[in-house]
Amino acid sequence: MYRTCMFCTKSLGENEVLEVFPVGRRLAFDAERGRLWVVCRHCERWNLTPMEERWEAVEACERIFSDTRLRVSTDNIGLARHREGLELVRIGRPQRNEFAAWRYGDQFGRRRKKALIIGGVAVAAFAGVTFAGAAVVGGSSMGGYWMWQVFEGIRNGRTQARLRLDDGGVIKLNGQDLKQVRVRPAESAADGFRLVVEKKKREWVFEGPRAAQYAGQIVPAINKAGGRQRTVEDAVTEIERHGHPDRFLADLTRGDRFYSKKGVPGYINKMPAPTKLALEMAIHEEEERRALEGELWRLERAWEEAEEIAAISDNLLLPEGADDFLEQHREG
Repeated sequence: MYRTCMFCTKSLGENEVLEVFPVGRRLAFDAERGRLWVVCRHCERWNLTPMEERWEAVEACERIFSDTRLRVSTDNIGLARHREGLELVRIGRPQRNEFAAWRYGDQFGRRRKKALIIGGVAVAAFAGVTFAGAAVVGGSSMGGYWMWQVFEGIRNGRTQARLRLDDGGVIKLNGQDLKQVRVRPAESAADGFRLVVEKKKREWVFEGPRAAQYAGQIVPAINKAGGRQRTVEDAVTEIERHGHPDRFLADLTRGDRFYSKKGVPGYINKMPAPTKLALEMAIHEEEERRALEGELWRLERAWEEAEEIAAISDNLLLPEGADDFLEQHREG
């Protein structure tokens, strides 16, 4: 098992994910043809591995690729990034793009615990404030009520999201401002959705990547209380019912629902709790997909070159007629 690149002679690195093949930080594999490459992170050339070292590693790569949530695919090539840093490039027909609840359950659960703790502290503070206020006004509970109103005003007035604009300006949104944020369909389907932000009778409208970026800051602030496990599962079900996060976003923003008292649709704050969580999940998926897709076009071209070399190299070691035999018995 070699550990240096055959092209630039630099180290190929190591991974702790594949016990049967701990070499490399980016591995490319083709399960149908039985090929495995280690992609050099220095020169980006594909190093074909010896046949005797491939089979268990290719099977393990396929299994890990399927279990890795962060992945994108074209018709010929897929890219997955394991949480421990290993990147897998899968050659072949794309797998079904499944959506998993486990990726979001922990973070929404932590938010909910934090919100419950803060809520408990607030209740205790309210009791203390009410008692103190009553003492101030000679036993009347109104003093405590007004002191609590001041406390709530301060809490809701805090900035919870900052949107940095291209012109250098910053939109600061507090709890009340977040209630005015809407999502609507974009002018072009390619731009995803339109994000409408209102503050002090002024309105900003964003589309495309900018809308996704700002929504990625706003929606988690709206969902700061997290959710129960059942709520998270219901959110995942909403996305899976549409088959893909993109289709969920398109349907959610296109429908005339979630009205304000004035009859204006699209308010995130008016959505049911599972839908708000599903919106955050879908936006997060969209951001990560865009980041990974930027690499796919380059990987596909590198694979085409590497496959030509691999086909020649592997065929040199096979007896005449081996290709016909393998094709005949492939399904078995």
